Amino acid sequence: MSELILILGPMKSGKSYELISYFAPLRYSKVRFGLYQSAKNVRDFAVQSRNGVLLKAKKVKSFFDIHKDACARNLEVVGVDEVHMFSPRGVAAVAEMLNSGIKVWVSGLDKDYRGRLFPVVQKLLELGPSEIKLKKSVCEICKKPEAVFTQILKGKKPIFSGLPSIVPENGTYKYRPVCRKCFEKTKKEMRISG
Repeated sequence: MSELILILGPMKSGKSYELISYFAPLRYSKVRFGLYQSAKNVRDFAVQSRNGVLLKAKKVKSFFDIHKDACARNLEVVGVDEVHMFSPRGVAAVAEMLNSGIKVWVSGLDKDYRGRLFPVVQKLLELGPSEIKLKKSVCEICKKPEAVFTQILKGKKPIFSGLPSIVPENGTYKYRPVCRKCFEKTKKEMRISG
């Protein structure tokens, strides 16, 4: 029976770790599975948690590539990390996998640096997931374990506009998890000072 599991939240919330903890035991089973991540992810070459554990993943350009590979290999379960880096157009391929009985687990950021839901996440939610695991992180400003946003900074200054929705990590920007209160506070301060 197919299922769609979404593991979503800000950076440093354990999303990839949860995905790994599901797939790691499958290496010792007869379950046919595949792990994938976007070719846009230049930081990692595997599904990798910040606590050091990792599993190999195939880099792909789209959900269509995953669907094609899953069919060719007759996979039963598919895992996708960094889902926010995929195009929402490809969600039709996820629906096809689900319709053919493939279990699909995805992890990634749910909201962009502006606090808006990524279009791909919105489309995945419209598929009616079996389960949604919303993760939280520790806010890097107030240090409370309530962070639900990922804020992007250039130098020490938070950015709230002018960037594309997906901003690759290339050393130009710094990323930090923040709670709702700190996110709104810095957003308001930027409007006042800018």
